[in-house]
Amino acid sequence: MKAYRLIVTGLVQGVGFRPFIHRLAVKNNVNGFVRNIGGSEVEIWIEGFVDNIERFVESIKNDKPIVAYIDEVIIEEKEPQGYTSFQILPSSSDRITRSNIPPDFAICRDCLNEILDPSNRRYRYPFNSCAYCGPRFSYIYKVPYDRENTAMSKYRLCKECLIEYNNLENIRRYHAEGISCPNDGPRLYLINAKTWESIETKDPVTETAKLIDEGYIVAIKGIGGFHIACLASCDETVLKLRYRKRRLTKPFAVMGLNTSVLEKLVYIDESDRFLLESPQSPILLLPKKPDTPVSKYVSPGLSHEGVFIAYTPLHYLLLMETRDKFLVMTSGNIHGEPMCIDEDCVRNRLKNIVDYVLTHDRVIVNRVDDSVLRKTLGNYVFLRRSRGYAPQWIRLKKDLSGVFIGFGSDLNNVFSIGFENKIVMSQYIGDLDSFEAQRDLLKYLDFLVHNYHIDPSKAIVVVDKHPQYVSRSIGYEYASRYNTMVIDIQHHYAHAIGALYEAGLEGSYISLVIDGLGWGDDNTIWGGELLVINDLEPVYSRIGSINQLPLTSDRDTFYPMRLLVGLMTIMGYDWNDIERLLSRLGVYDKSLFEYTIVYKLVQSNKYTPASSTGRLIDLVSALLNVCSYRSYDGEPAIKLEALADRADRIVDIPGFRIVNRDGLNKLDYYSAIEWLIENRDLLSPEVLARSFLYNLGYWFGELLTNSIKGLRIENTVLISGGAAVNNYIGMGFKQRLDEDDLKLYIPLKIPLNDEGVCFGQVVAASLYRNKLY
Repeated sequence: MKAYRLIVTGLVQGVGFRPFIHRLAVKNNVNGFVRNIGGSEVEIWIEGFVDNIERFVESIKNDKPIVAYIDEVIIEEKEPQGYTSFQILPSSSDRITRSNIPPDFAICRDCLNEILDPSNRRYRYPFNSCAYCGPRFSYIYKVPYDRENTAMSKYRLCKECLIEYNNLENIRRYHAEGISCPNDGPRLYLINAKTWESIETKDPVTETAKLIDEGYIVAIKGIGGFHIACLASCDETVLKLRYRKRRLTKPFAVMGLNTSVLEKLVYIDESDRFLLESPQSPILLLPKKPDTPVSKYVSPGLSHEGVFIAYTPLHYLLLMETRDKFLVMTSGNIHGEPMCIDEDCVRNRLKNIVDYVLTHDRVIVNRVDDSVLRKTLGNYVFLRRSRGYAPQWIRLKKDLSGVFIGFGSDLNNVFSIGFENKIVMSQYIGDLDSFEAQRDLLKYLDFLVHNYHIDPSKAIVVVDKHPQYVSRSIGYEYASRYNTMVIDIQHHYAHAIGALYEAGLEGSYISLVIDGLGWGDDNTIWGGELLVINDLEPVYSRIGSINQLPLTSDRDTFYPMRLLVGLMTIMGYDWNDIERLLSRLGVYDKSLFEYTIVYKLVQSNKYTPASSTGRLIDLVSALLNVCSYRSYDGEPAIKLEALADRADRIVDIPGFRIVNRDGLNKLDYYSAIEWLIENRDLLSPEVLARSFLYNLGYWFGELLTNSIKGLRIENTVLISGGAAVNNYIGMGFKQRLDEDDLKLYIPLKIPLNDEGVCFGQVVAASLYRNKLY
């Protein structure tokens, strides 16, 4: 007779792991106990014959629940205590090690079948869940994951649910903490948003579906926040939503009942279907079908639709009752602010946007926006990593040798906590020009610090090097509060080293980082950089960049025509030449005054130089009359790529060349822009768009292959930054790398955009700290 204590880490709480262990113990005739403990790990005590114990341990990894995963099983031999049975013990707040806080899961097939079965007691129940699906992170107050530590604590289980909860043979509901039924679970309410009076109805879901079909706009309380829903097929309704939300052209997501409905709107292959129907059920950008019934105003000027399936019972029941079986399902917020998570927010902030509110009495503890992915070079890459993924950690091959808090970037903010060989990235926070987003950053940082048992006074705070970043200021204030050390990390180095560690590579590598902006070591703006990095030293060499263009004001970001005027000025065009081009582009006399100011500022050298790929793409978008005003982040680049999707060929664009200035190789694109100006009326804008993007990517490859001559580096090239998601830049870049037998690695676990910066900040700070000590 032997006895062992097992500590299991990974994603093992909130996934049916304890009930699984109990059934496994009975099957293999071992005694003892299992319980959740305070670091989100699971403790198992087993006693029995050696053969039985060996089968039990082997089955833990082989037969675990589908949504669980195991990082590590720590096994210690102990003295037998004489257990005569196996049981699930109450959870302990003690922490032995750290484990994952569970993310939210989409409704599983079994729960869906139950709400569609008229003979089932959960028929049409909008909050159905089990051990394998439903809310987790969004309604957790603290770990361990027990009902009393979640927003479900106020709902006392009825007799039938208690029987299920205590029945070992009930695979999906034995000790499933979040279960409920129509007798004991949350309640739905339909409210008039103007009067805030409840609408008397026996079926709020069916009534809401009728209202939506009549053209009304409705706020719907989901798992991690409120959505705003309306008909996606009606131009008038979509335009009404745009007017009320002050969202000129930014695309709305479309939720479909299932993938069978979605394939009428977009092209879906089997891998797309698998991802859409996964427990994560993210929004996925897919090519529109020519005969799509979705209004052109849902995603104007774009070739792809952001689609996802009904991932909660409430959404499914609602969509099932609508005429189209698909709806606009966008974030319930006002422009520039985080999504609402409670009724007070909806009442105060969305009252002029929505007509009705379908809500319920279960509290949303943690805001969690929908995750968004797209395909780049055939790979699924994150545009937003949130619901379904956060706050799961990402394991590294090396120990960080300390605790680190990365405050990320200002745009698309996500923060991170690093410890041991793990980095926890938060859910999507948002742009930090909003006070509410700043507040949420600190709120959810406190949540993760507390639940991962982090002592902030012993953590190293990591911030971006940009002197004007809000995230930097917040990080310094946080460090001051806890009297701890701060390390500044250059923006593009964070991108590069993050990609290296995410890939698990060792040695010296070259990384291309292409994005809008980051503060450079020379106090200029960087955004198209070749960096040599390695996995052991906190050093990097900038060996290549692109030509700089002039930034004269923050307005350049919103009005890319200003960028074009500034670039033409430093390229030597006089005002008459620029004015003639602006006239061809449809710029009216009343707008010329602003551009004359840009012209004079650049002539007087009153500008900030920027080697920015993002701004270069923006000005080409303006030059081709694709986008002259940026109403949302990345709009000119997104629309330029969408235009490129419609091209039937790629032509060679002359004028790109590699030059060396002040010991730094640079990609000179000035003559290529001149060629575009001269030929913009001779070729279709579609062909010019695709050709420019492809040629730009190819010449980035040319810059790289020229710059690495004589260097001792590995033959894998890393790419990161927001512009790296562009498929045509990636195609051109990969083509040039293939010619020299170089491999390309695109990060798949962390976003390429600024959401991924916090990950690299933690890695870089760890290397700096290890060098200091």
